[in-house]
Amino acid sequence: MGLGAVLTGPDGTVQHQISEATTFTGCNNEAELRALMLALHWLAQQGIAASNPVQVFSDNSVLVEQLGGQPTAPIARLAPLFDEARQALHRFPQAQVQWIPRHRNGAADTLARAALGLAPKAATPQGQTIKKRRRR
Repeated sequence: MGLGAVLTGPDGTVQHQISEATTFTGCNNEAELRALMLALHWLAQQGIAASNPVQVFSDNSVLVEQLGGQPTAPIARLAPLFDEARQALHRFPQAQVQWIPRHRNGAADTLARAALGLAPKAATPQGQTIKKRRRR
């Protein structure tokens, strides 16, 4: 599983990037959670977030719903990871989780893919979708 995260400062400049291959296997939701926890761990180690608000942006609606809004019943297999992520977020005085469209999260996706030695996904023009072919 490849993990990717981009950490930016209040002015929008990139402060740190995470691109890490792990031995874990799992779904996209699990990869997103593990990347978030790596990013929060890095912030805690740097002492950056101790007095600064933390904003998490994710294109994963399940992660945002579980951590930033009114959580519904999580996928049972992932419940312990969501609990761990909630605990990590609560270590910071102000933490907000917000959904963003997938096209605005390309840098993190590219980092996750690079950790596995994969090329970046081809860009899809904004507002367009790619139709997948059905297997026969």
